[in-house]
Formats: sequence, C-alpha cells, structure tokens
Amino acid sequence: MTTLAVGATAKWLMPDMPWAVAFALGAIVSPPDAVAATSILSRLNVPRRVAVVLEGESLVNDAAGLVLYKFAVVAAMTGAFSLFDASWQFVWVALGGIVIGWLMGHLFVWLHKFLGDPFIEVVLSLSVPYTAYIFAESLHVSGVLAVVTAGLVRGRHSPEIVSAQMRILARSVWNILVFLLNSLVFILIGLQMSEIIERPHVSVTQMLFHGVVISLVAIVVRFMWVYPTAYLPGWLSPAEHRKNGPPERGQTFIISWCGMRGIVSLAAALALPLSVGLDIPFPHRDEVLVITFVVISITLVIQGLSLPALMRQLKLSADDSTQIEEQRARIAMLAAAHDALDARAQDVPAPMLARLKAEFEDVGPLAAAAEIASAEQGRALRAAALAAQRQALIAQWRANHISDEVLHHLEEELDYREARV
Repeated sequence: MTTLAVGATAKWLMPDMPWAVAFALGAIVSPPDAVAATSILSRLNVPRRVAVVLEGESLVNDAAGLVLYKFAVVAAMTGAFSLFDASWQFVWVALGGIVIGWLMGHLFVWLHKFLGDPFIEVVLSLSVPYTAYIFAESLHVSGVLAVVTAGLVRGRHSPEIVSAQMRILARSVWNILVFLLNSLVFILIGLQMSEIIERPHVSVTQMLFHGVVISLVAIVVRFMWVYPTAYLPGWLSPAEHRKNGPPERGQTFIISWCGMRGIVSLAAALALPLSVGLDIPFPHRDEVLVITFVVISITLVIQGLSLPALMRQLKLSADDSTQIEEQRARIAMLAAAHDALDARAQDVPAPMLARLKAEFEDVGPLAAAAEIASAEQGRALRAAALAAQRQALIAQWRANHISDEVLHHLEEELDYREARV
C-alpha cells in the first residue's frame, strides 16, 4: 500500500520520473526499520503487545518491500513490465525464498551438532545469513526472505544446540558487527549526499520539498492501513475478538506512529544501479537518494523523539506480563535444580547439599571452593543443576509459557553462571 501511494505521489511531483523508478522509491521507503523501532521503544517501556507487533511486522515488511524493489529496478533497467508476470513471480520469489531458508536453517542446525569449538560455532552463525542469501539469489528467489526464515529456524533450535561459551562470545561479535554495518551505511549515504549537493544542476531545495511531501504520505498511509487491520479481524470474527481483545486505548495510534525508516531504506537506495546500460545514468537516482534520506530523517527525528511525549499523553504504560513470566520460569528452574541435586543426595554430605540449594535459591554469586568439601564434586553438582535449569527454561519456552525476551534474559544469566562453573 505504501509502495503504491508513494510511487503515485512521486510521479505526480516529478512527471518525468518513470513509473518503475517511482515505485522503486515507494518500495525503498515502505518498510519500517526494526532496529530503529526496538532501540527507541526499549527506552520507553512500551506495552508488550505494541513491541511484539512492531518487531514482527518489520521482519516481514523488509522482505516484502525489497522484493517489490527488485521488480521495480528490473523494470526501470529493461523498460518492460507485465503485471501478471510480476504478480506470479512475486509469489514464486517469496515462497521460494521461504523454502530455501527453511532448508538452509535445518542444514545449519544439523551441522552445528558436529561442532565443539565456540569460535567455529560463531563463524558458522556468521555464515548462516550470507550463505542463505547467496544460495537463494542464485536460484532467483528472495534472498532476504531466505535469511529471515533461516534465522527463525535456527533461533528456534539454538537454545538446545548452542553452547554457553558460544553465546557469550557471539553476543559481543554480533553487537560489534551490527554497529559497524550500521555505521558503514550512514557513512556511505553521507558521501553520496555530498556528491549530489555539489552537482550544479541539482535543486536541493526542490528535492527536500519532495522528500517532506512523500514523508507525510508515508505517515498518513500507515494510519489508514493500521486502524482497519487492528479492528477489522474482530468485526469479522467475534470469537477471535473475544480471545485476544481489541488493542487498548492509544496502542493503535502508537503502532501507527512508529513507522520509523532506517538502515534497510538506506541500503536499498545505495544499491540502485548507477546506469541502465550504455553509460545511460539510472533515471532520477539522485532524487531517490535525497528523498530517502529526508524520509528517514523526518521519521526518525520527528516520530522517534515525539514518542515519549505521546506515551505520556496517551497514558500508556508497560504491562507486567514479562515479570510474571520470568517469575514463573524462575520457580520452574529452581524446582528443576533442587530435583537434580536431590537425585545425587546419596553421594553428597547434607551440609554441602543444603549450601548448594541455598546458592541456587539466592541466584547470587557461587560459593567459594573452600566452602565445598570437594571442589570437583561441587563443580559437577552445580553443572548438573544448571543443566536441569536450562532444560526447565526451554520447556517453559516450548510450551509458550514465556516469551523469547524472557528466555534470552534468563538464558544469558545461566550462560554466565555456567561459564563461572
């Protein structure tokens, strides 16, 4: 919807812009940015339902927007477009990407079983998205959807197959890599913008005006789409409406307002070809880059910075479901640790067993080795109790009693306790 609306607006503002380029611009600015949304929302303690909807939406919209972008760029390069062929190819490309991603995800899960070195495990985790993307693109299906699907498949199995050492190491590696890639894209767009501004025939003022208009269109279209999709399912299916309930007051407005664009749009704009062949420049490439930059700036700055005031005005506050889930998971984990220690009670002195149980109840620092009669025995008992806790945590997650957020938080806690053991 955003792609069509922005494309039509761009064509109206710039009549000499080809339709294919206009729709390429629409596809570039259509997907909201998951990183931008979660980084801003994480500081605001928003209702969990809002955060989950925004994070899930951005995963799928990135893929859909980039598939549309690919078709629009090909049409701009070749000058040929068939709605029937494009519609059929869209379905084929999307489904093909999902299937390839599912297969690649399970392949990497299988390969992981044969690894025992945390450094090799981290290298394998880094290779998953690139391998899935390249393989899918070589078969002319969606590499982005393949990456998303492979990531979801691997993420569903990683709590059971990935070692604590690997997770501790991978968190740092991935955080640094994501930061470097984000920084690189913004540096590249800055270099491109400086070159565009220095060109004598470029009217920066006009392009900025076009960027403001298109930003407003993208914001308004999101409101026009989110409100019907938030309430229409309840009207069509009263049973579903009673089960989940409508969004609470103000939540739909916040979801509509959280349409920040970011790194995906920047990368897509930078990926536009420089020419369409025979040294003919890609039409209106400079305008697309500037307008994309303006849309990102407006949505990040205006929408992002206004969120705290809107949250206060709408009196939205986070629910306590995460805390309840975490408490439930901790109770199950403590029971599992006690059961694991009791199973070895016949070989352990009673004072040692009591001290270890108290240690897990406190979830505090591990006891000094001198406090345990046998350091090796104490280490083995702790390892067994931690393994039981991890199994109980995963069981809670598999049964959908806790969310990914709670799983990862408690999993990280267990990882560091296991590393100390």
